[in-house]
Amino acid sequence: MTARIERVVTEGVVTIDGTEQKVENNTWIVGDDEEVIVVDPARDAEKILEQVGEREVLAVICTAGLPDHVAAAIEVASRDEAVVALHPKDKPLWRETWRETWPDIDMEDDGIFEVAEVQLDVMETPGVTPGGVSLYCEALSAVFTGKALQADGPGKLAGEYPALADQLTSIGGRLFTLPGDTRVLAAHGDEVTVGDLEPHFDAWVSGSLTRVDTDGDDDNTPLTDGTRISGIKLGPDDE
Repeated sequence: MTARIERVVTEGVVTIDGTEQKVENNTWIVGDDEEVIVVDPARDAEKILEQVGEREVLAVICTAGLPDHVAAAIEVASRDEAVVALHPKDKPLWRETWRETWPDIDMEDDGIFEVAEVQLDVMETPGVTPGGVSLYCEALSAVFTGKALQADGPGKLAGEYPALADQLTSIGGRLFTLPGDTRVLAAHGDEVTVGDLEPHFDAWVSGSLTRVDTDGDDDNTPLTDGTRISGIKLGPDDE
């Protein structure tokens, strides 16, 4: 059977600064007609399992420990006694949703998952969360980026960048090293390619993401967090 990628969109409500907002989440299913891996099961386990059908769930992989990545993890995994995987640095976030259980697998950089004769490679991409990961599938020319990188650029948490320098380092040093035609499949929004987004990277590093336009002249406005950042490293050899 030929491996493929399927998307399930679920909806939920989150409270940000006391205001309820409706949020859509992408859950990704990778596999064939016999077996699948589920990535980022959000809130609606019934809808996700309906899409899975009679196929066996081998693993549930959470790219972050946030509620909209893990809320349906246990229910989706338990049907077929599948394992749940999460980076250990996001276990405190996991605990906010699941107080009586832990993930089965502590993911690490360069870890590997296999399903339907294709391989998912774990890439640590912290920033939005300390243990954020992406999953690269070379055979399907796709990378599952969670909140690290979305169609409109680096993802946020409650409208903020918790650790933007780390996030941009992850994007520039890991995600933008992938081939330009690689599909970027995020936890929210539509898909794009690495080639679509990479030309914007220099502007992000220069502060376009955090510049506040107070006088109508965006070019001369200071940055809210000083994000002309010397702390960004694009590779292990960078000074």
